[in-house]
Amino acid sequence: MTVVEAGDQMSAKRVEMDRLIELVRLHRMGEGSREVCRLLAMSPKTELRYRSALRTAGLLDGPVDALPDSEAIGTALSSVLPAGKTREVKSSVDRWMDEIRGAVDGGVRPKALCDRLVRTENGFRGSYQAIKRAYARVARARGVQAEDVVIPVETPAGEVGQVDFGYVGRLFDPEAGRLRKAWVFLLVLGFSRHMFAQVVFDQKTATWIQLHVDAFSYLGGVPRVIVPDNLKAAVVRTAFGLTDRSKLALNRSYRELARFYRFKIDPTPPRSPKKKGKVESGVRYVKQNFFASTELEDIDHANRELADWVEKTAGRRTHGTTGRQPLAYFLEEESQALTPLPVNRFEVVVWKIAKVHRDSHVEFERRLYSVPWRHVGQQVLIRATKSSVEIHADNTRIATHERLTRGRRSTHERHLPEHRVDLRHRCEGYWLERADRIGDDVGRYVRAVFESDDVLSKLRDAQAIVSLLEGYPPHRAARAAQRALYYGNFTYQGIRRILRNALNLRELPTVLVQDQSGIEQPRFARSVHELLATKLELPNEPN
Repeated sequence: MTVVEAGDQMSAKRVEMDRLIELVRLHRMGEGSREVCRLLAMSPKTELRYRSALRTAGLLDGPVDALPDSEAIGTALSSVLPAGKTREVKSSVDRWMDEIRGAVDGGVRPKALCDRLVRTENGFRGSYQAIKRAYARVARARGVQAEDVVIPVETPAGEVGQVDFGYVGRLFDPEAGRLRKAWVFLLVLGFSRHMFAQVVFDQKTATWIQLHVDAFSYLGGVPRVIVPDNLKAAVVRTAFGLTDRSKLALNRSYRELARFYRFKIDPTPPRSPKKKGKVESGVRYVKQNFFASTELEDIDHANRELADWVEKTAGRRTHGTTGRQPLAYFLEEESQALTPLPVNRFEVVVWKIAKVHRDSHVEFERRLYSVPWRHVGQQVLIRATKSSVEIHADNTRIATHERLTRGRRSTHERHLPEHRVDLRHRCEGYWLERADRIGDDVGRYVRAVFESDDVLSKLRDAQAIVSLLEGYPPHRAARAAQRALYYGNFTYQGIRRILRNALNLRELPTVLVQDQSGIEQPRFARSVHELLATKLELPNEPN
């Protein structure tokens, strides 16, 4: 207990109650005022003030072995000493005291409040330190609230495991051949404080799920409850209880993992790191102890050294809370309390929401998978394992593909419109082969279509012509091709007109070609010698 000195409160000096009890004891022992000041490190002025007040209250005299208690001295001084006058000091943030009180009540920290006032209040000229001082005054006046009290949580063996990521800087990735950002994943058991740790280069859902599988395998069992943080790639805060569909993928992936391993998920409330203080402390400990003192070559080296550190350093230290070594405590009392591992190993499943593109495909990890074309424009769910990709719509599986490792596109032709499915083939040989199957005349005609223009691609014309002729009897298609070839008509519109007007049923005209093999020279043509003997006009010669 402390007593504020009376008089000028500018320095707000305080005298501890045990020093005042000692002052009474020394005076009852007959010590002089100078000696009392020296022994209590008290100024003569302060010693005189309290000595006078205690003498007035009748407490300075009496036996040494019957000293007054702190309550009696406090009561006596409050009735004798005048109330201290606090000097009013005007603050630069007095105008915003209502906002500061609201921030204290709402749990907003001084820095966040200062940043908001600087951003939104044009007339704000206060400093961060002034905000902190005003914040502290309001908090003292407000007093301790029930919500401020930290309730220690004791967890039974095998009950809780807390998980989190912590950024550890950049490490070399041997596969990519460059430095990459790295995070350490931690699972800390709430009872024994034994941990699993592993370094990764991303926080994707597949990585998040695989880390849980590896952690459970390392521990040889599963805690009954897992407490995750609101991680960027594995955000559970909206997957459980809210309706944001963009987080539904994680909801399904994490739920499948929980059902397989038979554990419950208890997400940490947003902005509440103290709700999972065991793993938060574990992340700090790993970063400050292992990563701060170990030189690492690459991620493989980091994980080997980290596993050794968990066993020999973190596992054998005496924990400040439990007073036990985490590894030994785990082996003796918690390992048997974990839920046993399933017989079969979990196959990592990733769920993702995707929209069906206009080409009847959805994208998953930069590769395209087809779905029935009637779902174009709809949102579907992708369920991906290591070997397969399933697409679901309205809780029904509508497509299944082998997961691509090479190539960009997996297409089932039955997913495309029947009358347009062949348009995906852009090879001339494919359409020539189909034309030959109709007949030799059609094959010759389609080859002529391709050769009819040496600059403009005739693939679209050939596609349309072959598709059209396949719908007619072979003899009609052959007669139409003969007629179009005879007249040099290489367009889809032309051959369609022939078929529509039944021109293919008419006989082609007979043309007699005169044999000119005996004619030495065409009648109206000059010989080559005459052409060469003609005098050519020079470019600069006047006309």
